[in-house]
Order: sequence, then structure tokens, then C-alpha cells
Amino acid sequence: MSISNTSHVEVTTFFLVGMPGLEYAHIWISIPICSVYVVAFLGNCTILFVIKTEPSLHEPMYYFLSMLALSDLGLSLSSLPTMLRIFLFNAPGISANACFAQEFFIHGFTVLESSVLLIMSFDRFLAIHNPLRYSSILTTVRVAKIGIVLSFRSILLVLPFPFTLRRLKYCQKSQLSHSYCLHQDVMKLACSDNKINVIYGFFVALCGMVDFILIAISYFLILKTVLGIASQKEQLKALNTCVSHICAVLIFYLPIINLSIIHRFARHVSPLFKVLMANVLLLVPPLMNPIVYCVKTRQIRVRVVSKLCQK
Repeated sequence: MSISNTSHVEVTTFFLVGMPGLEYAHIWISIPICSVYVVAFLGNCTILFVIKTEPSLHEPMYYFLSMLALSDLGLSLSSLPTMLRIFLFNAPGISANACFAQEFFIHGFTVLESSVLLIMSFDRFLAIHNPLRYSSILTTVRVAKIGIVLSFRSILLVLPFPFTLRRLKYCQKSQLSHSYCLHQDVMKLACSDNKINVIYGFFVALCGMVDFILIAISYFLILKTVLGIASQKEQLKALNTCVSHICAVLIFYLPIINLSIIHRFARHVSPLFKVLMANVLLLVPPLMNPIVYCVKTRQIRVRVVSKLCQK
């Protein structure tokens, strides 16, 4: 810590938390956490490898799945350093600049994943509503442009976060409430006016809510289209192509909604439960998405099994 001109003690190091009350067991808790990271990394890399090496999978749906896998990898790698420091080396301290950088990447990849899930819902609607024009509308070039636009959107939305946090003064309080840095968590420690951070943080959260609403609208339109199909067999076939994506949406948004409700309405919930929910938010989607798509998408499952058999 350093002494500022305002005679306050200015905090330059923040302290993250592991599992409150279970500090003695951190080394054992690190085993399942590290296992989750390994499985998530291998699963998403497998998805990317299979899609890249199989020409039959060079279609819009699988290109978007590749974007989802990349965002999951980014989300995992963003939280990995602090998780390892806390649970393996019992080192919860993190410098202010490193904390601001981590929250930029975590929020950036979260926004990117939300955007990818949104565009995947539009992809499913287009494939079901207008299958004859699907390939001509979503060409490889257009998919690449969509990917670039989504990347720029996620970067531009969260780019102000580290700069607005740097301008704040942090006095006395240095204890964060998660195992990684989040914008809303850091700004609460500020002893200077953080009104800009609150307003802009709400705007970014609102963008995520808009994504979720648009996904819901897409599925309403999909359901309307499916109900217009005469054959029940064709209806089930059309809906079956959406199952993996619906699971990915639920896996991603349910922890976010639950954590928001807990922070807003259940303030007396134990800190351990809050930390568990926050860790689920970052650990479960990268772990489960490859598993869901391998299990529920026959094309991916067959290619993965064939690659393993070749090995």
C-alpha cells in the first residue's frame, strides 16, 4: 500500500477468496477444480480440432460452435491464474493492474459467449424457417464477418472497465468476494465516487439481458415455425437440432441469473454459497458445452469417436 496526497492509505493489492471456512482444505479442493479446467480445455480443443479437420463440418452451425469453444477457452484461461494461486499456492493477493486486466478478459469473453449464443439462435431459426436459402444467406464470408463483429462488440463493450476502475481511489478495503476479479466486485471497494462505473456496468448488464431476450424471441419464432409443419416426425427432427443450443443457453444464463438474484435479494446467504455459485458461473459452461455438443450432436459425436479410434 502507498500513502496518497489525500492522507488516505491507497490500496494497491486486492485479496481474493477461496472457499470461506474451508481454507484448510484448499489443496484438496484444487484437485476437482484443476480436473474441471483440464477437461474443459481438452473438450473445447477437441471440438475445434474436429471441426477444422473435417470438411463435412465446414458449415455455419459448426463455425459458430467453434466461436463458442473459443470463448469458453478464453473464459477458462482468464480465471485459471487466480484459481491456481488461491487453491494450490494459498496466495490470494493480486495487484490492482493485474486485477483490472483479469476482469477485462473475464467480462470480454462472457459478453462474447452471450453474443455467440444469440447468433446461434438466429442460425437455428434461419435453418428451420428457410432451409432452402440457408446456405446462400450464411456464407463462409458472412460467418467470418459476423465473428469479427461479435469480437469487436465484446471488446468495445468492456474496454472502458479497466480505465474507469483505475481512476477510482481504493482506501482501507481490499478484500474481494470471489476467486477472481469482477467489475462490480472491485468498484464496491472504492472510496471515491463510482457513479460512472455503476451506470456503465448496468448498461453492459442490460446488453446481456437484451441478448437473452432476443434468444427467447428466436425460439418463440422457431416454435411457431415448427408448429406450422404438418408432419410430427419433421417437427421433432427440427426441434432436435436445437436441443444442444438450448442446453448451452441454460448452462450459461442460469448461473448468471441465480447469482444476480442471490446478490440482490439473498444478502444473508453464506459467503461460501456465493463463492460456489460464482465459481460455477465460470467453470461449468466451458466444461459442459463440449460434452453437450458431443453427446447431442451426432455429426460431432461420430467424428470424435472416429478420431479416437484412429489414434
